[in-house]
Amino acid sequence: MSNKTVTMDELLESSELSRLKPGDVVEGKIISIKKNEAWIDLGAQGTGLVLRREMSRSQRLAEGDTVSVSVVDPELEDGNVLLSMRRAVKDKGWDELQKAFEDEEVFEVTPYDANRGGLLVEHEGIRGFLPVSQLSAGNYPRVSGNDKDEILQKLNQLAGKPIRVRVIDVGRKENKLIFSEKEAVKDELQDRFATMKEGDIAKGVVTGVIDFGAFVNVDGIEGLIHISEISWERVEDPKDYVKVGQEIEAKIISIDKDRLSLSLKQMQEDPWLTEVKKFKKGDSVEGKITRITPFGAFVQLSPAVEALVHVSEMSNEEGVDPEKIFQLNEKKTFKVLDIDTDGRKIALSLKGADEASSTDKKKS
Repeated sequence: MSNKTVTMDELLESSELSRLKPGDVVEGKIISIKKNEAWIDLGAQGTGLVLRREMSRSQRLAEGDTVSVSVVDPELEDGNVLLSMRRAVKDKGWDELQKAFEDEEVFEVTPYDANRGGLLVEHEGIRGFLPVSQLSAGNYPRVSGNDKDEILQKLNQLAGKPIRVRVIDVGRKENKLIFSEKEAVKDELQDRFATMKEGDIAKGVVTGVIDFGAFVNVDGIEGLIHISEISWERVEDPKDYVKVGQEIEAKIISIDKDRLSLSLKQMQEDPWLTEVKKFKKGDSVEGKITRITPFGAFVQLSPAVEALVHVSEMSNEEGVDPEKIFQLNEKKTFKVLDIDTDGRKIALSLKGADEASSTDKKKS
């Protein structure tokens, strides 16, 4: 039998009464909780105090709850232990988030605020950031002219709403935590893409209307209707045809990586093919000037049919300036030179119409 003498320090080290050190994380039960403090029963290690500023924001606390706490000061003047819930939650949170990053785990977070760059998030006691660029098609703030105030307004609407995310960058030393909604839904979107093909009819909701078209959320996938695919008519402003929040059906005309190209006009028969039958080569027609360019002027002959009078067909004189001959919305009479049905083109002549008019007058 050993006669080795055991010191009091050794007894303390080997028992539950081992001395607490700053930074130790221990468990305790809440004895009482008040507005500015909570008292924690640490068992054989005494009683601890948590001040309000050190309580966890993400936890709902009640008497009798078992909580993890971090030791700030192991011995106050009154013999109690000064504790922090927030530090304990943070230490545990970093470990959980590092694991979630490595496992590519998808989970829900609820942003508590927003700025122009994205959403502010607190998860597992750690504050992180969800950049605008990492939002999915359904939540991305599509606005005209990149209006920062309007972007912030749309982001504020996401605060308080659960969002599924994946951690894409985590660093305890740098205190860095970045979330991505796009990465969280990526696999699901690829599965949905696999069920789609060109020519399919897609149902979606318009999420943004801009100068060059409209963005559409198709079951979480971003779709774009280019301005040229909104209507068979000439579209000056897409907002005259679609509105944010409007439910639409559109034809898928191409699938490119993570975006759909959609067409509204191809949901209807091309009226050009019907209306062009009214015109024949050699006809005199009246049309309204819709655009003037250095090489010619565009003329609207009917709601769906637009034709071109080339600068060489404006006058017999050389060096003609189209802007001196035409004014926007002005109506003039032209002669039909050619109709290309396959190319959807009609060529007109102003000088041909003038010559024909002069000939008619001489005959009379």
